[in-house]
Amino acid sequence: MSNVYDFEVKDRFGNVVSLADYKGKVLLIVNTATGCGFTPHYDPLEAMYKELKDQGFEILDFPCNQFADQAPGSDEEIHEFCTLKFGTEFPQFAKIDVNGETADPLFAYLGTEKPFNGFGKGLKNAALNKFAAANNKKYGDKTYIGWNFTKFLVDREGNVIARFEPTVDMGEVKKAVEAAL
Repeated sequence: MSNVYDFEVKDRFGNVVSLADYKGKVLLIVNTATGCGFTPHYDPLEAMYKELKDQGFEILDFPCNQFADQAPGSDEEIHEFCTLKFGTEFPQFAKIDVNGETADPLFAYLGTEKPFNGFGKGLKNAALNKFAAANNKKYGDKTYIGWNFTKFLVDREGNVIARFEPTVDMGEVKKAVEAAL
């Protein structure tokens, strides 16, 4: 695969969607969960989407239940939660795995293009590093994503240009998105 446009994913209704449909747009691809300490990231994500979507920006939301079972609902239940609690309007896709033998090929690609390098410094980040390492040990060399709300920034040509762990300040993420636009 040469870039993200080569991948197909399933929307929340089970329909196949080609990421080539997003050619020419700046993408922020995120694995999410509804019961995670980072779930409030939906607020700044939706604000960023509303502000920048007319400039060719899209957020692609992929729920995942591989991190301490923090996204246990069906695709419809997850969608209802996100739209009712956070007013999300950006595209939400079918729930997927992002690690292990069953990892969605898109996330295996993203994680290979921009590998995990830890959550950063500080006591909270160190604790998350330890917890994530224990959770993700079962995926071995197929651990592509450290935790929920990992974000990948993709330029208008479909190249992965940045990775943001959930511990990165959302203001920093927004600045990178604006620079890519």
